[in-house]
Amino acid sequence: MARDIHQDTIAIRRHLHANPELSFHEYQTSAFVKEKLAGMGIPFEAMADTGVVALIKGNKPSDKVIALRADMDALPITETNNVEYKSTNPGVMHACGHDVHTSSLLGTARILSELKDEFGGTVKLIFQPAEEKLPGGASIMIKEGVLENPKPSAVIGQHVMPLIEAGKVGFRSGKYMASTDELYVTVRGKGGHGAQPQQNIDPVVITAHIIVALQQIVSRIADPKLPTVLSFGKVIANGATNVIPNEVYLEGTFRTLDEDWRAEAHKRMKKMAEGIAESMGAVCEFNIMKGYPFLINEEKLTADVRAFAEDFLGKENVVDLDIWMAAEDFAYYSQIADACFYRLGTGNQSLGITSSVHTPTFNIDESALAISTGLMAYIAVKQLGN
Repeated sequence: MARDIHQDTIAIRRHLHANPELSFHEYQTSAFVKEKLAGMGIPFEAMADTGVVALIKGNKPSDKVIALRADMDALPITETNNVEYKSTNPGVMHACGHDVHTSSLLGTARILSELKDEFGGTVKLIFQPAEEKLPGGASIMIKEGVLENPKPSAVIGQHVMPLIEAGKVGFRSGKYMASTDELYVTVRGKGGHGAQPQQNIDPVVITAHIIVALQQIVSRIADPKLPTVLSFGKVIANGATNVIPNEVYLEGTFRTLDEDWRAEAHKRMKKMAEGIAESMGAVCEFNIMKGYPFLINEEKLTADVRAFAEDFLGKENVVDLDIWMAAEDFAYYSQIADACFYRLGTGNQSLGITSSVHTPTFNIDESALAISTGLMAYIAVKQLGN
């Protein structure tokens, strides 16, 4: 069935790719999803402004409910691919594969809708906005009741991975993806002439001490067995060759896989940075914007879904995944419900399709769309006990 609708799924993906929308602004995408669901006779409702939730009920008797999730937002990236379906929205691009996720879930919906006489139970389809931007569309949809009425026994999602060849999928049981927090730091001193440092309180030197010292949070305080990442990607000291500025501004990220350690690290980072600045005569404002929690794949559910994937694709096409220190707001579902988040291979080295996500050259081998739709439908039917 997935092969039969493959060209239609490709067309949907290309339409979405050519018309990307940023987080919390997926208005045309949401309308497009609603139009497709209505055309299939699948009831739906709006949620979280641009989110969509739909239900497909099998005609055989069963009260079991599972949820399938796709995200819809794009990234503020200018696409450089030379393809006919290139983004028509300047500065916005589906560089993380959410066009694949949405088109795939629509294809899965089509298959399940045609199979209603063959299974019992209910499949909840979650088309979610704003995975790419805090506080994350998943958190908002959960607050608005996406996991209630009816309450699913499991939430399942898939995500593109160009490092895996098209035709394969990847799984990891247990802790899989990291929590993520955004760090915004300002170090204020006293600027002046670079040739008279004794008259100044140099925030550049103080900031350098802070950046280096904070790495001890990772190397000397964190448990070596617990993955932890602290990185600063923006440093602004707007002086000159002979001008020491009054302040330095930093932005960074902190990631880990344990909520207790995450909270402790927040306190330690703030205390350390503020203490170093104070000891050198400066002031440090250390602000933490708490982001997504870590993502955990429930072990039994993941083992079951992996077994279904092996049935569908063959064991040779199902691979093991390592811990991934990127973050995903699917983690919110995994913190309150049994969840499984697996990877869909979309790369093809022979075709030169190797670019990573979040790059202006990201693309996929569209043969993967025949797997993404059929596999998820197969997983849904099997997980419902049919």
